[in-house]
Amino acid sequence: MNPTPPMSTTAEHQRVDQPGGSTSNPWKKWGPYVAERAWGTVREDYSEHGEAWDYFPHDHARSRAFRWSEDGLGALCDDQQRLCFAFAFWNGQDPILKERIFGLNGNEGNHGEDAKEYWWYLDSTPTHSWMQWRYMYPQRAFPYEDLVNTNRHRSKLDGEYELADTGIFDDDWYFDITVNYAKADVNDYCIEMHIRNAGPEEAAIDVLPTVWFRNTWSWGYPKQNKPSIVANGSTLVATHDALGSMTLASADANAYPLVCENESNYQLLWDTEPRTNAPKDGINDHIVHGTDSIIRDGSGTKGSLHHHITIASGATHVVQLRLSPQGNVADPSFQTIMAKRRAEADAYYGAITPAGTSPEDAMIMRQAFAGMLWSKQWFHIDVETWIDGDPAGPTPPASRRTGRNSSWQHLNNADIISMPDVWEYPWYAAWDLAFHCVSLAHVDAKFAKDQLLLLCREWYMHPNGQLPAYEWAFGDVNPPVHAWAALQVFTIDGGTDFEFLERIMHKMLINFTWWVNRKDADGNNVFEGGFLGLDNIGPIDRSAKLPVDGRLEQSDGTAWMAMYCLDLLEISLVLAQHDETYEDIATKFFEHFNYVANAMHSRGLWNETDNFYYDVIQLDSGDRIPVSVRSMVGILPIVAVTTLGANTLASLPKFASHLNWFLEYKPQLAQHASHTHARGDGTGQLLSITSPEQLRNVLKTVLDPNEFLSDYGLRSLSAIHREHAFELRLGDMRFAVGYEPGESQSGLFGGNSNWRGPIWFPLNYLIIEALRRYARFFGDDFTVECPTGSGNFLTLTATADFLADRLVDLFRNDAQNNRPCFGNNHRMQTHPDWHDNVLFNEYFHGDTGAGLGASHQTGWTGLVADIIMRRSRQ
Repeated sequence: MNPTPPMSTTAEHQRVDQPGGSTSNPWKKWGPYVAERAWGTVREDYSEHGEAWDYFPHDHARSRAFRWSEDGLGALCDDQQRLCFAFAFWNGQDPILKERIFGLNGNEGNHGEDAKEYWWYLDSTPTHSWMQWRYMYPQRAFPYEDLVNTNRHRSKLDGEYELADTGIFDDDWYFDITVNYAKADVNDYCIEMHIRNAGPEEAAIDVLPTVWFRNTWSWGYPKQNKPSIVANGSTLVATHDALGSMTLASADANAYPLVCENESNYQLLWDTEPRTNAPKDGINDHIVHGTDSIIRDGSGTKGSLHHHITIASGATHVVQLRLSPQGNVADPSFQTIMAKRRAEADAYYGAITPAGTSPEDAMIMRQAFAGMLWSKQWFHIDVETWIDGDPAGPTPPASRRTGRNSSWQHLNNADIISMPDVWEYPWYAAWDLAFHCVSLAHVDAKFAKDQLLLLCREWYMHPNGQLPAYEWAFGDVNPPVHAWAALQVFTIDGGTDFEFLERIMHKMLINFTWWVNRKDADGNNVFEGGFLGLDNIGPIDRSAKLPVDGRLEQSDGTAWMAMYCLDLLEISLVLAQHDETYEDIATKFFEHFNYVANAMHSRGLWNETDNFYYDVIQLDSGDRIPVSVRSMVGILPIVAVTTLGANTLASLPKFASHLNWFLEYKPQLAQHASHTHARGDGTGQLLSITSPEQLRNVLKTVLDPNEFLSDYGLRSLSAIHREHAFELRLGDMRFAVGYEPGESQSGLFGGNSNWRGPIWFPLNYLIIEALRRYARFFGDDFTVECPTGSGNFLTLTATADFLADRLVDLFRNDAQNNRPCFGNNHRMQTHPDWHDNVLFNEYFHGDTGAGLGASHQTGWTGLVADIIMRRSRQ
């Protein structure tokens, strides 16, 4: 991989590169750090049996103060989420203000949780000096009940019932709302909203820009000075001891301030004595029902500037706001600032976009970066407090002390973190984050490096060395890709930050030891990782106890560990160029890799008949049962690969000497993993689980359109299982796996994601990068038929490019001017106001490429930005 080349310095580059860490940069003090959903999260769940979705549902969110975080539409906050800003809307028809994105919870959707609205993150610079957000708001009553009831009556075999399916956007009865955010200074946001009435008739809309303080004062801790929000003429002044004063002002002299408290509505929710007559939903009730539920005089902790606007058909109304210490929206420089920051954003992306990138690819890349930057969220939980409960909060059930996350009481998080999806997954996930950082490194390497280090810090990493998976189960096992990501980020950043690499190396040594001690039950270098992030890819739940006496030896689990060995070997070799003590560590991981690679073959994970890798069930009786499903489980071993060039070996003689000794005196161990190949620059060493001949055989299957190769990347399960489902009998139980190119057709292992056929970016990306590593070793001497059966032979580099282009094709217009990722959404495919608003889904249909799962910049799909940058740069 080549590092990002030097580029011209723009104003945004100068802001990003200010001294200090990514979180201490003053230009990042304010940003889009508020989730789209805080209800239905584990943090807010105080139920006895962990029913997070039902304990704090969407219907409570407008009336109930959140304990740990906040949510809102197009929202901003400071880097400790003390003061938040967001929008609320009312079309005069809805039963409630639109203050947050609506969606079905995990128990309501026929494929799990699912947001049921349309919004996009169109632009953002790394410091959030310029941002753009778009939302389509229906003019007719929002169909809350229809969405819930219709989806509830659909089965797993049915498609999801989406908002557009209700007909609410027919004849364009909606408001097209675009908001531009421009920082005049580090604490000063100019905000301009463009509301276009797309409908056929004049329509009215209530717009309520809102500021509020996260509730930190209601939980019974030692007295603190409560912050305040007061109306001052037509402005709202928010005052906080640590944050100081911030003023929200509107250019509309008719905007009317409304104030209430960010306190729960005790009377509505629990039929108890109210603590205030103007609770959190006070402004909602005042606007929608005309109640006197606002604070007429005095201060509160939540406030809105009420704009009632009537807009002619086809016309656009502009609302200008300022959130700053002074709130001077009348400043004549307002438009100058907006134009300047937009131009600076254009200059920034113009500088980092490789020459030769097509305009369409540049747009896709920029929106992908924007979604990832908007997905930075302030995440807060103290597990010990969550288990014990707050002095004035609900008493957690006794079961909590031995239940979910009870062994993670050291974990205390309050940081800006990259989230997988701001609605469906508003919490970090360890292996997702690793992939996020690869793309983020292109625009903010400091942030990417700090993110990788953060998860290794003492208040995240378990004392035993395990990285936290995600809040639903911190102890779940995610693939060990952290070291791989660190290498990628190090290289993208220019390959000079050895301090970062050394810091991550020390933490990875602890984590690697945890893996070896906990996931290699027999000490035979074959791993039983369990869940490993691939959900339902196998016929059985790989985290559960088998229904027979034995254990599952995992082809992918073992491959992940082999890859982990090689990543740590590479890091050691880089560091050894500056500190020879790391040669010893490099030697350790070279040997460990060979032991793992040898075990892959000695334990029968490679099937000589099928020329493919499979999981194997090792029975206590001694019998072994191959789980012969053609899936990504059997392809993953090819990603455990690296090369040792002649120059590297010459510069590290101690390591080279031991390598040669091992090859000579341990040939039985090295035979499956170490391969030599002479090229013009000398004889190098290939370290890979997969031999050249095995690689050729696996790629024959991988590149077969009848198996893994689709028009838009590699499927997670071979299409041969469409007609030939795999069946497994264990004792009296029968298990089966069939090809499912779309949403999961069962509730197994979660049910809202599916690894039995769809296209997933992270594993596609790893396979592409592995092919480039093999190509680095073989050059043009190794070719494969691509696609299989075509008669067309390509080098490994060309094959990697071929697969990379298919991933980007998910978002590009095809010959019919359709974007495959939009699937059969007619409006997205044909309407000019919708068609260029790109969504970056969690995964994609294995046959059509339609986007599925979480839809709003699921972080690892942001790898498309990295792919475009690398492909264009070649």
